Amino acid sequence: MTSTHPGQVSRKTKTQVFKQFGDHISRGQIRFLTAGHLDILERKRKGICFSEAQTERTFLDCFSSAGSFNTGRGNQSIARAACDHAGVSDMGSSMLLSPLKIRLAQKLADLAPGDMNKVVLTGSGADSIEAAIKLARGATGRDEVISMVKAYHGHSGFSLSAGGKDYYKELFEPLMPGFRLAAFNDLAAVTAMASEKTAAILLEPVQGEGGIHVATDEYLKGLRNLCDKLGIILIFDEIQTGFGRTGRLWFSQHSGVVPDIMALAKSIGGGICPNGAMVYRGTEQLTGYVNRFPFFHRSSGGGSDLGCAVSLKVIDHLMETRLWENAEKTGGMLKAGLNRIMAENSRIIREVRGKGLMIGIEYTQEFMGVLMADCLSKSGIFAAYSGNAPQVMRFMLPLTVTEHEVNDFLARFKKALALQKRYLFFLLPLSKIPIVRKWLNEDDILVPINVFARKFGL
Repeated sequence: MTSTHPGQVSRKTKTQVFKQFGDHISRGQIRFLTAGHLDILERKRKGICFSEAQTERTFLDCFSSAGSFNTGRGNQSIARAACDHAGVSDMGSSMLLSPLKIRLAQKLADLAPGDMNKVVLTGSGADSIEAAIKLARGATGRDEVISMVKAYHGHSGFSLSAGGKDYYKELFEPLMPGFRLAAFNDLAAVTAMASEKTAAILLEPVQGEGGIHVATDEYLKGLRNLCDKLGIILIFDEIQTGFGRTGRLWFSQHSGVVPDIMALAKSIGGGICPNGAMVYRGTEQLTGYVNRFPFFHRSSGGGSDLGCAVSLKVIDHLMETRLWENAEKTGGMLKAGLNRIMAENSRIIREVRGKGLMIGIEYTQEFMGVLMADCLSKSGIFAAYSGNAPQVMRFMLPLTVTEHEVNDFLARFKKALALQKRYLFFLLPLSKIPIVRKWLNEDDILVPINVFARKFGL
């Protein structure tokens, strides 16, 4: 790869890279990213920032790959742990025991809430969800699983079937049978569905893709009581909320509700090496099933020695720095700042919500999420709108963010909002026309329009 100077690539090289990506991976993905000024080649990555390889513009990473970078971009101590292990060994056999696997399982068991002291090591978030559902079904002998409207749990068999939006599922139907959807934060709706045929109730304590909706304490306590009454397994998907994201090590600590199974992934890999885990309570029902069927769930890449070495360092770093406390403090600053901006822009922003450094802004119209992603990019902020709720922009900065960086983000956000207002001067009146509003809210229409606009430097 040629470069104009060290660390920077030429425009020609970037064009070649994108062409090769389109040739061998996906032209559709490039078109989608280009529409939002997100056709970026990541280069220098440090803390909460990365730079664009051609222009060397610095971006604040406010997506963190859906919470994968809790310990910061390019964390050198975690990278060294990976290098140190790779220098002397390999990933190890998934069939055999190793001290690293045992150490990670022990550490997770020590930190998990309540009596959750058993671990299955996995390779990803979806893999953790698959294991959780299989364990719940196998241990109870029941088939039915209740998950939530707008939920997101992954794109594989059971995890996709448990998802709460047709957009991700409709191309692959029929999916796994036995899955039912209930409204999130609606205990009455879940209670009406639940019965002695129900194996599990599965939910994200904070819906990420669903638009940053936070479960109430009363809702979670009600689910716990319902599960205890009917012998149902309660599963928390803490893949995004875990490891300090919401101001506690685990979201369950906010309410004191201990699930039967907890799915983990993303930030456990430190942004260096993908890894995951399913942690569960040491009850006879669950442990008895695993002891009888120790290979009920297999993962060739999950629990690799390399992944375990990295995850152990991630946990040590979290515990030493107590990053969840910083998430609570800086998340409070960020939310307060966004609320002040909302008060001055009620025609654009409907609500600010979230917990810790998992915050969402809901705009008054759906197309504003796609539009704001573009405006934020132009202002040096990389953020993503929610797949299950395009009118909601997610902000999930690394937990290492400082107060100064929060203020920098808020200044850039105001700049992006000012730019969005220029577009809305024309789009808001047009959006009052039903057919135009429908077009604006369709990605299949809005994305090509944005790509066309990019060609003219807009």
